[in-house]
Amino acid sequence: MKVLTSIQQRLTSALAILILLAAVVLFNARFPLALNIVISIISVMGVWEISSALNMTKQVALVVPSCIFAVALPFLVDMFTKGLGLFVYTVILFGAMILYHSVISFREVAIIYSMTMLIPTSLQTLILLRDAGGSHGMFHVIVAIFAAWVADAGAYIFGSLLGRHKLCPNISPKKTVEGAVGGILADVGIMLLFGFIFQNVYWNGTVHVNFAVLVVIGLVGAILSMLGDLSFSIIKRSCHIKDFSELIPGHGGILDRFDSVIFVSPFVYLLLQAFPMVY
Repeated sequence: MKVLTSIQQRLTSALAILILLAAVVLFNARFPLALNIVISIISVMGVWEISSALNMTKQVALVVPSCIFAVALPFLVDMFTKGLGLFVYTVILFGAMILYHSVISFREVAIIYSMTMLIPTSLQTLILLRDAGGSHGMFHVIVAIFAAWVADAGAYIFGSLLGRHKLCPNISPKKTVEGAVGGILADVGIMLLFGFIFQNVYWNGTVHVNFAVLVVIGLVGAILSMLGDLSFSIIKRSCHIKDFSELIPGHGGILDRFDSVIFVSPFVYLLLQAFPMVY
């Protein structure tokens, strides 16, 4: 009963997230900045959660520039402005370390700098996927997000119901081998289903989907999803916390929900540069 209640709570929260995602997709043609705004909000909340987990929120000279950079990066779409933003952020952060060296350690600077680089930069690839995909851009975005989420949901459901053998007990005790296999199979299956619907229902057969690419995304995406989840689990264990926050019931914080997307989205973007998904 406890497992079913937990699954129901996670599904309810997931539905709310899906409604938000659907709104972004539907309004993309009229208001393309919606995706940029959503990614910006997710990025800054992720940086804040990391800062909070590390008890660094009082380090204003580090946290404020990091949050500003996280907010701004999703809107810096060309190489010049992106490079300028990175340069200014780097100078300010290390300048703060020099100015306040008596209260700010290099360890703190290194941690918040690396995480602020990782979170917004990885999530920005969702915007790059949309822009590079043309009229099919939002389909690419949906595939990248769900390649991470389906693997996570599949692993949780299969692991809760069938899990017997622990996968990484010292990192994430609840993860099982059966859950990992279930997550991979679910991911590949849902990716193929998305491709079929997009090709034969949405576009009525007027476009062709590369199903081999979707299989690769489902397979590798599921593995990267687990890698992202386990990586952030190590961070949580080192900080002695269960979740990054309680923002999303049944899921935890923004990073608890998007840790896998941070790893999967860049892979999908790089893969589609070499092998188009739709032609």
